[in-house]
Amino acid sequence: MTIYIGADHRGFALKASIAAALKGDGHEVIDVGAAALDPTDDYPDFARAVAEKVSAGVAASAAAGDEARGILICGSGIGVDIVANKYKGVRSALAISADQIRAGRQDDDVNVLSLAADFTRPEAALNIARVFISTPFKKEERFSRRLRKIAELENKP
Repeated sequence: MTIYIGADHRGFALKASIAAALKGDGHEVIDVGAAALDPTDDYPDFARAVAEKVSAGVAASAAAGDEARGILICGSGIGVDIVANKYKGVRSALAISADQIRAGRQDDDVNVLSLAADFTRPEAALNIARVFISTPFKKEERFSRRLRKIAELENKP
């Protein structure tokens, strides 16, 4: 599984620690930025970079059996979550606990995790990220049916 990670200046330090830990766990982690701490950068740029990668990989992953996921971090987590959910096939969730993201993965097949650097302790954020990566989608008919309904909404003009 490929994990794309991005953050603005408020999430920069947390991004670095999560990326290092996930790489240490043996995951392929691709950092899409910010490459340097810049207090004037804008979270939509990094959210777009991750969401584009995940969105492009949604159809490709179904065919290839591989899966791409994303992790986004900004101060509140809300901004990056809003941006990511603008992209077709992206189901981003702002998570504040491991139990919450576990439910999101199992029931909603969440493929982008948004984190709030200003409101989440680093240890908790890493735990949430690890649960996000390790939890499979249940693939029960009721959950799949709901995802099809979401996909239909994405195709409306």
